[in-house]
Amino acid sequence: MNILIFGPNGSGKGTQGSLAKKKFDLDHIESGAIFRKHIGGGTELGLKAKAFIDKGELVPDDITIPMVLDVLKNSSANGWLLDGFPRSIVQAEKLWDALQKDGVKLDYVIEILLPREVAKARIMGRRLCATDPNHPNNIGIAAIAPDGDKCRVCGGALTARADDQDENAIDKRHNIYYDTKTGTLAAAYFYKDKAAEAGFKYIELNGEGSIDEIKEFLISQLA
Repeated sequence: MNILIFGPNGSGKGTQGSLAKKKFDLDHIESGAIFRKHIGGGTELGLKAKAFIDKGELVPDDITIPMVLDVLKNSSANGWLLDGFPRSIVQAEKLWDALQKDGVKLDYVIEILLPREVAKARIMGRRLCATDPNHPNNIGIAAIAPDGDKCRVCGGALTARADDQDENAIDKRHNIYYDTKTGTLAAAYFYKDKAAEAGFKYIELNGEGSIDEIKEFLISQLA
């Protein structure tokens, strides 16, 4: 089973993606994690990517696409869940062409719907667990508020990403995501238009629901 998931920063995309990954034992391929691995390893591609990420800008396709496609080709037999890519209409088209060329079947595309102002507030309130960054912790949401400065799930140490507290950086990221002409929503709509003819299912989730509500609806939509 192969799944693409779309959602703005702050929508809970990582959390819901992790749930789908565990249910179907998929490789969770997250573009940010690919970047962090290369950046941490000091690779040439990683250093190039870091310069763009630090400015809240989209990493160019000639850096991003080779990284992602290499990981997809080496994923497990059970399939993958791709999170954080594609982020532009050009990337969407190139990914589709690559999947068709390699005979890789896409089964589901998930889009989490969330108003921009709600997404921004959630970003500024979220805290990352050192043990598992997909553990939900947000100082602005009572249901998932951390235990002081500890993760509400495992008690691990929490940190706030510097760019999560930078409103200009958040706006730049959201300008890319909410762009319906060339940005990430344009990429999502590209696949939405492809769904019927290509035989995969396009699922829309209400991101303003609770984690459990979204989880239950998502699982009900996945075979």
